[in-house]
Amino acid sequence: MIKACIAVGFLALNLYTYYFMAQTAVIPPRESFRSFPMQLGDWNCNTQGALSEETRVNLGATDVFMCDFTRSTPFGQIAAYVGYHQSQVREEGGGSGENAIHPPSHCLPGSGWDIIGSSSVALGIPGLPEPNGKVKRLIVAKGRARQLVYYWYQSRGRVISEDWQKIVYVGWDRAVHGRTDGSLVRFTVPIIAGDEEKAESWFRDLAPMIVGRLPAYVPE
Repeated sequence: MIKACIAVGFLALNLYTYYFMAQTAVIPPRESFRSFPMQLGDWNCNTQGALSEETRVNLGATDVFMCDFTRSTPFGQIAAYVGYHQSQVREEGGGSGENAIHPPSHCLPGSGWDIIGSSSVALGIPGLPEPNGKVKRLIVAKGRARQLVYYWYQSRGRVISEDWQKIVYVGWDRAVHGRTDGSLVRFTVPIIAGDEEKAESWFRDLAPMIVGRLPAYVPE
């Protein structure tokens, strides 16, 4: 309740300060995900995934990196997704509202996955901006299938896990810097034969090679 009140109060303050401070939207330069490498170490992605135009518009994403990475020896597979939002404000072309980045914890149940485990953890992998906050770690289930999901919001050198924090920072950055850009970073790893440790090890192997390259695509 306290967090919600803080977020609401900050957004109200943002509505006031925005019109007297940063009135011009700032669009930072960045690389397109089309240039993101498809092979990282012994992990390989044959083809970048693509969203339908309807889905892309609904998500409000400006540019998307979506790849299923695999390796043969030792075996492993991970679905990586990074959605960059040039703006999170409707009037600037950033989607359906202030909170344009859709939280995976809301979307997963809608696609049939039940969240059976959820925590906010300090990730501690090379490549993340420092200092950084916590990320979300989920275990999701659909029938007998299980997946390990890591996700976080990344913008202006910040890494955060909580939806209310994202809203607060969007308001602050809009008022002070004229920026509302941000991104969602998500890794989905199948848990095969109940071996959660193996899924974790796959994530720990690939994730640093992706997040270490993100500053060129997700401006700080």
